[in-house]
Amino acid sequence: MKFNGRTVVAFILLSVTATVLITLTAADRSVIADLVSRAGLATTPSAMQGSTLTGEEEDKLEAVLSLIENKYYKEVERDDLMDGAINGMIGALEDPYSTYMEGSVAEHFSESIEGSFSGIGAEVTMEGGNITIVSPIKNSPAEKAGLLPKDVLIAVNGESLEGLALNEAVAKIRGPRGTKANVTVRRPGVSEPIELVIVRDDIDVETVYAKMLDGGIGSIEIRQFSMNTGTRFLEELETLEEQGLKGLIIDVRGNPGGVLPVVVSIAEPFVPKGEPIVQVEDRSGNAEQTLSKGAGRDYPLVVLVNGGSASASEVLAGALRERADATIVGETTFGKGTVQVSYNKALGDDSLVKMTIAKWLTPDGNWIHEKGIRPDVEAPPPDYYTAPRLAKDTTLKPDTVGEQVKSMQMMLEGLGYDPGRKDGYYSEQTADAVAKLQADEGLPETGELTPETAEKLESRLVAYIRDDANDTQMDEAVRVLKEQIAGGA
Repeated sequence: MKFNGRTVVAFILLSVTATVLITLTAADRSVIADLVSRAGLATTPSAMQGSTLTGEEEDKLEAVLSLIENKYYKEVERDDLMDGAINGMIGALEDPYSTYMEGSVAEHFSESIEGSFSGIGAEVTMEGGNITIVSPIKNSPAEKAGLLPKDVLIAVNGESLEGLALNEAVAKIRGPRGTKANVTVRRPGVSEPIELVIVRDDIDVETVYAKMLDGGIGSIEIRQFSMNTGTRFLEELETLEEQGLKGLIIDVRGNPGGVLPVVVSIAEPFVPKGEPIVQVEDRSGNAEQTLSKGAGRDYPLVVLVNGGSASASEVLAGALRERADATIVGETTFGKGTVQVSYNKALGDDSLVKMTIAKWLTPDGNWIHEKGIRPDVEAPPPDYYTAPRLAKDTTLKPDTVGEQVKSMQMMLEGLGYDPGRKDGYYSEQTADAVAKLQADEGLPETGELTPETAEKLESRLVAYIRDDANDTQMDEAVRVLKEQIAGGA
């Protein structure tokens, strides 16, 4: 089987890279050592000497271990107790981005940093005790099923996720290709839980997509920052420049982050030599800058962002706005301003601890954590982008009221069928709009939203959204860039 020459992997596990969104890993030791050492952030086991347990602490832990092994009403695996103890210590930090990974989970994490992914294709984090979507990966099963940034996962296949650690919740999504994960979601602004069916599948994990638009405007989309993304970006940038590039749009919508040194390599061509790209601040408040070795560019830049642009995407947006005069277009970003380092050798086995060791700041010293980056030019998507998926097991009829009706009305309006209202009341005009859709699709013109009609409505809308000609946010980015090109002429 061929997949256009790009790497594909089976999505059998919800991606665990979501707990890191921006990571320093052993995958690029030279760059990482430079970034970390300059900030005074040691990552080697030797740097942690002196943090040994006192005699009283050892006695207390051994006493509890002994009680469980000798008095608990059933036998417990010692490895499970050790994993639980470590999870407890990490949990006490109350930091959603610090986590302990057992061997098998750690292996999936390492694969994801290298650019291969296993899962349904959604980056997740623990936010306020809830398993929260950062962003679905573009064209992944999660995106196709309708998951959105800030969605809260509350159940999978009927099993509640309440009270579970992030890694435990991730395990609930596991399953072979072609099987279904029935996910219950709580969405901000929607009163009722949403039921989504996600079919695990193979995906394309290419991270960089470039094209030349009219008027010498280039667009480079970065879907995530894995280890080969920097090289791919520079290749595509060179190709566009050879074609007479006059202005560039860097699209990081839905990009949940990745590896920090890769972001530095992407920002460097645009940030003049000696200017900071990012600052890393340690626990003592000491901030060290990573300075650019680039030359800058003389054409205008736009960075296109949305609520799913997180972490490394925010590093890039902040650096290019503050040091390369880029214009930010779109929506306020996710807001993740911490740096994690993964420690594996210190544990003596295949497991690892990923821990927050610093803040990252923009070149001007701004910390965007839990605030995000506000765009210079607001460009929200049409409301039908956030419309909950329609149930396919019932027929919606006129005079009914509910979130499903409201969702249907948003979809109809997006496709040019005027429902008359979008408040969730199934009016006569809404029924007329449904009948017109049914006529266009060769269905009985009942004016009722049957399961077959709902399927046609959704499939039409998905095709409409995926058509680049209907990308209103990109249109706004192009408009802004054309004005800047004309102004500089």
